[in-house]
Amino acid sequence: MNYKQIIEYLFTQLPVYQRTGNAKYKIDLDNTIKLCNILDNPQNNFKSIHIAGTNGKGSTAHIIASILQTKNLKTGLYTSPHINDFRERIKINGHKIPKKYVCSFVNKYKERFESLKLSFFEMTVGMAFKYFSDEKVDIAVIETGLGGRLDSTNIINPLISVITNIGLDHTDLLGNTLEKIAYEKSGIIKHNIPVIIGETQNKIKSIFINTAKQQNASIFFADTIYKPYNIKIFESNLHKNIRLTMDISKNNKLFIKNLNSELPGLYETKNIVTALQTIELLNKIGYNISKIDILKGIDTVSKQTGLMGRWQIMSKSPLTICDVAHNEDGIKQIVKQLSVTKYENLHFVFGMVKDKDIDKILKLLPKKAEYYFCKANIPRALDQNKLLKKAKENNLTGIAYPSVENAFLTAKSNAKKNDLIFVSGSTFIVAEVITI
Repeated sequence: MNYKQIIEYLFTQLPVYQRTGNAKYKIDLDNTIKLCNILDNPQNNFKSIHIAGTNGKGSTAHIIASILQTKNLKTGLYTSPHINDFRERIKINGHKIPKKYVCSFVNKYKERFESLKLSFFEMTVGMAFKYFSDEKVDIAVIETGLGGRLDSTNIINPLISVITNIGLDHTDLLGNTLEKIAYEKSGIIKHNIPVIIGETQNKIKSIFINTAKQQNASIFFADTIYKPYNIKIFESNLHKNIRLTMDISKNNKLFIKNLNSELPGLYETKNIVTALQTIELLNKIGYNISKIDILKGIDTVSKQTGLMGRWQIMSKSPLTICDVAHNEDGIKQIVKQLSVTKYENLHFVFGMVKDKDIDKILKLLPKKAEYYFCKANIPRALDQNKLLKKAKENNLTGIAYPSVENAFLTAKSNAKKNDLIFVSGSTFIVAEVITI
């Protein structure tokens, strides 16, 4: 099979949870263990950092990877889902896995995949681990898919485990309380392996402390050690784009002054703090990553890793921004930043998937906006007319459009020079707009 046929095979024979939903989600490690045995356990051949969490784990993974790349370490990066290209999930030093490798891997192991009845995610994890092993990476940053305890990535023995935060998402799979979800995420905490908690949440703090104690793992709450202040969003004449700048204190003393981030979302301050704590622990075991490496890595994270969809500014006139926020906590963060963003009128291109808590999210959205409701081209997407009906019940004003493209292009034609077009609600809505 050629590359195009391989990708079609992967999406049809091994359907993707993110596209089709819970029926395709497997919550055990048996198949991943069997697959990795077939591949001669490649996960044991490279050092790694393991990252779980409800929000921020993707950004945190990319920030850490960018800093490690700046240090001239050959850095693997495994994340999900992808925006436009399957190969975004598996990268080394920001370069996507070659099509040739994807083809040879699937063609070689296709029959074994079918005998194991692998899920798409299990297969992709196996491919990533084999690729990182074959390419002899110095270190790999591995993001979980869902949860942690039973996630397919949870067969690695990392240098450090990281949990960014806990919010109510995928409640049908992980539990309908913060405590239940925290328990699942805490499953990545391993014996004698230090764990970093990015965001201290008093309601669930004890769950992480108790799990760490059981595993004899040192635990660090990053936001109690590193604190950002003097946070500003500014337009850089040098880079000709909008950036985030801040000072960082460590244990209440200045640590870094004028740290600039290529990612302008205010919520990225949490992810930067989590990354800084991770780098500190790496330095304790001999990595010697300098403040210059940190500054450059954070300043060039999108350029170095290819990260997309995080407060991504697509156009300045009218200002057009997309963000993959898709759950209650994520939407709260973008609404907070919208409140301090300057514009005359807000044109909001919005779509969701069926399994989210629709009413809770719609209640959070700004009332003073014109909405362009749409449905992504995936089976799991929520019908735009059903979304419109729910939105009206929550006092939101807008129209349903037959496609993402139609919604976005209409917003573009309606928006004036000083207006804002904002795209959010689902990774798949953002993906389609980026391709447009």
